[in-house]
Amino acid sequence: VDIIENSRIKKSLKLKGFINRVFTKSEINKSKKLKNKINYFAKRFAAKEAFVKAIGTGFRSDINFIDIEIKNYKNGKPYISLSKKLNNFLQKKFKIQKYKVFLSLSDEKDYSIAFVVIDKKI
Repeated sequence: VDIIENSRIKKSLKLKGFINRVFTKSEINKSKKLKNKINYFAKRFAAKEAFVKAIGTGFRSDINFIDIEIKNYKNGKPYISLSKKLNNFLQKKFKIQKYKVFLSLSDEKDYSIAFVVIDKKI
């Protein structure tokens, strides 16, 4: 789980290079159509943080923010898409071939939160 103060992301979005270092091109392009960009990016930032906490590494072992992309199904439900590099890392680290990642996002005026569960598929 990860929670972030939305004002922190608001400040970070003004920093040179932040948005391209943390978010994929697809995430950035989708934000252009939205009114509330701060909460959009805050939820995705929290989701990426929650994911690396769930795998127990943090952003180490050559894992970068852009290896994790937050997408939405047509019905709006969010999900996590991983780079091939990160997928291979997970399979090796946990000695598994298949797994399922569950993601829940929520936000309010001041905070955004993400909850990630990784389940081994049998």
